[in-house]
Amino acid sequence: MLPDPADTIVALSSAPGPGARAIVRLSGSQAFAVTAQLCNDLVDATMQDRSVRQVNVTLPGVTSPLPAEIYLWRSPRTYTGQDLAEIHTLSCPPLLELLIARFLDLGARAAQAGEFTMRAFLAGKLYLTQVEALVGVIEATDRTELQQALIQLAGGASRPLQQLREDLLNLLADVEAGLDFSEEDIRFVEQCQLLDRVAHALAHVTLVRKQIDQRSLAAKPFRVVLTGMPNAGKSMLFNALLGRQAALVSAHSGTTRDYLEGILRIDNASFQLVDIAGIAAGADSIAAEAQMLGREQMETADLILYCRAAESADEDDDVPTTMGRACVDRLLRVATKCDLKPARTGWMSTSAVTRQGLAELKKTLADKARSKKQPPLAPSLSRCRHHVEACLSHLRQAHGLVLNEDPVELLAVELRGALEELGAMVGAVYTDDLLDRIFSRFCIGK
Repeated sequence: MLPDPADTIVALSSAPGPGARAIVRLSGSQAFAVTAQLCNDLVDATMQDRSVRQVNVTLPGVTSPLPAEIYLWRSPRTYTGQDLAEIHTLSCPPLLELLIARFLDLGARAAQAGEFTMRAFLAGKLYLTQVEALVGVIEATDRTELQQALIQLAGGASRPLQQLREDLLNLLADVEAGLDFSEEDIRFVEQCQLLDRVAHALAHVTLVRKQIDQRSLAAKPFRVVLTGMPNAGKSMLFNALLGRQAALVSAHSGTTRDYLEGILRIDNASFQLVDIAGIAAGADSIAAEAQMLGREQMETADLILYCRAAESADEDDDVPTTMGRACVDRLLRVATKCDLKPARTGWMSTSAVTRQGLAELKKTLADKARSKKQPPLAPSLSRCRHHVEACLSHLRQAHGLVLNEDPVELLAVELRGALEELGAMVGAVYTDDLLDRIFSRFCIGK
């Protein structure tokens, strides 16, 4: 059940913990009145649309007043579309707890996760795709994810869809107006115009689907690096996983000097396999360069397969300390050449010759990829893709109806279906369950 948007809510909207500044935010019809009760020198009747006041806040049990700045914005030109107040003061956790508790005593309610942004959405300040993009900006872990989220936040997904929705609404109005005058044989839009307008909408939504697919493909594949001591069978395992002769294999150690990459597909997931030079002290500048490139690849890996030939001596069992703690935490021990000797306990058994253990290794890779945190925009892209496919289905039906000159009543039904799917994408049509699922990803105070 959605929280009551008429309540006045309060929350800490800056990062928790000690610091130079903290921001406590209030939103609602009583935001100014609640804030005025806290500061006797604040009179909301004299406030302009936007103003800032230097005040001293008296808190119960604290002898010295708390210096603060209070920023005030009147509705509707605010983030939430409601009266908005922010108290900027020292980021001292005990004092902030007292400050928020005082606001609660004065009639405010503690904000739920994402409630400020939910009010912005309900007030028409943000489309639903922009709300999801805002989560993407907050959760972005690299430059690519941030760039995609910022494009969507700027309206890259919602603005063209909103325009298309307006065009389809106008088309539906023309079609339904003609239904009211069907007995008089009055047509508000000609057959050729109907065909052009439906075809335009169909092409537009098809382009949106391609853009969504491109964004999905732009996500980085799960990156797996194969490493180990020289002649540990890494390259043979690399070739066996890819199913082709991608890496040069030799009985002499040190054959791999550069790193090789290949794409492995398991079910619907893509994996980028990287075969690097064996871990060893570089005897020349080229070998040293190969070792440096190998370390760089391991640092960016989602998973590291540390390969060791099952026939090697027991003393070689330890993982080299030069790999670093961060690499060891992402490491999976894989025994190779197990057609010659069984693997030791704790090592995954594989053989590139007999293909022993390859299916189990691929299943492990798939499980590791599924457990990895999904990209921030993945839920948004998945939701949009569902509505785009449904919208395309309705528009294809509409296009066929126009071509066959079928009754316009059927055309109106398909246009309404397409409009409903577009509305669901931008948030003109939504359910409480959908909003709960989206806004639960926000933190308190956002």
